[in-house]
Amino acid sequence: MRKLRIGIIGAGGIAQSRHIPVFLKFSDSITITAVCDVNKDTAKRAASQFGIEKSFTNYKDMFSETDAVVICTPNKFHSEITVAALEAGQHVLCEKPMAMSSEECKKMVEARDMSGKVLAIAYHYRFMKEAQAAKKLILANEIGRPFVARARAMRRRKVPGWGVFTNKELQGGGSLIDYGCHLLDLSLWLMGNPGEMEVIGSAYNTLSKMPDQVNLWGSFDHKTFNVDDHVTAYIKFKNGASLIFETSWSANIERDEESVSLSGEHGGIDVFPFRMNQSKHGMLLNTLPEWLPGEVNYSLAQTQNFINACMGREEFTVKPEEALQTTRIIDAIYKSSGKREKF
Repeated sequence: MRKLRIGIIGAGGIAQSRHIPVFLKFSDSITITAVCDVNKDTAKRAASQFGIEKSFTNYKDMFSETDAVVICTPNKFHSEITVAALEAGQHVLCEKPMAMSSEECKKMVEARDMSGKVLAIAYHYRFMKEAQAAKKLILANEIGRPFVARARAMRRRKVPGWGVFTNKELQGGGSLIDYGCHLLDLSLWLMGNPGEMEVIGSAYNTLSKMPDQVNLWGSFDHKTFNVDDHVTAYIKFKNGASLIFETSWSANIERDEESVSLSGEHGGIDVFPFRMNQSKHGMLLNTLPEWLPGEVNYSLAQTQNFINACMGREEFTVKPEEALQTTRIIDAIYKSSGKREKF
């Protein structure tokens, strides 16, 4: 069988540190035939570093060389490039978030439907062993119907001061759309992606406006910082379930925290670190596993899943309709806050 030809669009940090090295581990079934970046030198350097034969500055020029593309550009270009790639008959793995808005996401889903190709969104937290274990137990009805979820994605003074992370025009937001989206998507997936009903949210950039910045991840100009660095939200779903959510790039906390927990009718699950809590036979049981499924690296698992989906062997774990719901809630949080355009 002919190998799947992969193209990389956007040759910056996430492409060079994650996607290209991981795809190269599957050289028995794929080959990276081309890399594209609007910066010609960046594209050429990436091609030379990883032994990729061709480099481009216009992504449309590379479609004749590829069967599938990985989109690693700023968020602003996710929808435009995805739609063009699908229309050109390409399978697509698009970095998170799916797009800048739910309207852009809808265009991507429509293009997928018209093309019949695979559209996958790189919410890689779903592939972590703890997430896979939690999903398995929920599907087995071990905790009953989840009715409350709590998610925190908190960094202690770690605004990413490199790249375009704080550029609102290119990214559409800050801590929520860049980092919190992972734990938001994971929570929704574990809850079965219930349709949202009401969203109350607040977005702040108070901490990063302070003149005496202490930041562990590079420097930035506090005077021009105009994206959110801290967000809270309460989400109520059509089925009566609810999600309590908080994320930050620069929280004044003792240490970083990533946590997702779910309360169900018959028990609860803490995802990070993994634990199941139940009430059975008149006892309260707290279970810590000695072994978890999915010990393979989550990046490898995501890449293998995408390759298999392109070859028709399995469905991709992150369906675009689900990623669309995540973006819809992000939109609603910003709208509820009323501050997205005022920072």
